[in-house]
Amino acid sequence: MKLTGKTAVVTGGARGIGRAIVERYIKEGATVAIADRAVAEAAALAQEWGDKAFAVPLDVGDLTSINDMVTSVVKRTGGIDILVNNAALFDMGPVLEVTPESIDKLFAVNVKGLFLTLQAVARQMVEQKRGGKIINMASQAGRRGEALVSIYCATKAAVISLTQSAGLDLIQYKINVNGIAPGVVDTPMWEEVDALFAKYEKRPLGEKKRLVGEAVPYGRMGLPEDHTGAAVFLASSDADFVVAQTLNVDGGNWMS
Repeated sequence: MKLTGKTAVVTGGARGIGRAIVERYIKEGATVAIADRAVAEAAALAQEWGDKAFAVPLDVGDLTSINDMVTSVVKRTGGIDILVNNAALFDMGPVLEVTPESIDKLFAVNVKGLFLTLQAVARQMVEQKRGGKIINMASQAGRRGEALVSIYCATKAAVISLTQSAGLDLIQYKINVNGIAPGVVDTPMWEEVDALFAKYEKRPLGEKKRLVGEAVPYGRMGLPEDHTGAAVFLASSDADFVVAQTLNVDGGNWMS
């Protein structure tokens, strides 16, 4: 087990990729704080794993909530060794129809919230003087623009850039900051995404999801579990010399 004795925080950990990472980290020996606005779902997941997991309320759009989360986790476990910045929002629409409210909402969570969570946890890691691992969830959408997904793409490009800058700055404290860029992933959120594509591209429901899955070189959409190996690697001592990188885990959709 690669994470024995470590304490990890996974934001947005109650469902989707976050949930899969929570469960894999526990199997690798970590104690995991499931930090989520969906407190009931987080608590139900934690209950399945007994004393290896616990739920912590977190709204990454609220700095007080972020600081309270760090205080709560440290009080319970004595410190934080791993952070997975997974919480994010999605929206889409033609450029001419994007609203200021949509821009503010996505940047508040996907960029500002991610950075402030990273900052708060990094400060705790520096105080602990034992290093740490921070993993930011980016996206293939951050590697290129997409006509209907301009603001989401911009937020994920910012995540990749922040990962590089924070990685270069924080490695002096032996804190490794890296990222994971998923491609198209079969999570409940994709039902909403598919419905939006159906609206804007005049497609039947389900068609966009089928087409993007068929276009993946591997032959299918990703699953949440497909990302847990990379998440374990980047959180473990195996990745001590990996700094400021964003690893594509997308079935071959993007090469960089």
